[in-house]
Amino acid sequence: MEHILGLVALACGIIVGLGAMGASIGIALMGGKFLESSARQPELMNELQVKMFILAGLIDAAFLIGVAIALLFAFAKPFAI
Repeated sequence: MEHILGLVALACGIIVGLGAMGASIGIALMGGKFLESSARQPELMNELQVKMFILAGLIDAAFLIGVAIALLFAFAKPFAI
């Protein structure tokens, strides 16, 4: 039983770690593209900023769903026999 719980803990760490890494890379790439596009067309900066913040929220929401699933595995023990 301890072996399964150890693997569940490892899986939770991988879910959270890869999710955080993916979200941070996604937001970093999006922020870089926002800076490039606002430097090329400064008149569109306000519209692009609104869209960037909406997408940043969606990227973070996907990461938080992964965290919720990891917490479900860690505390609810859905695979316990």
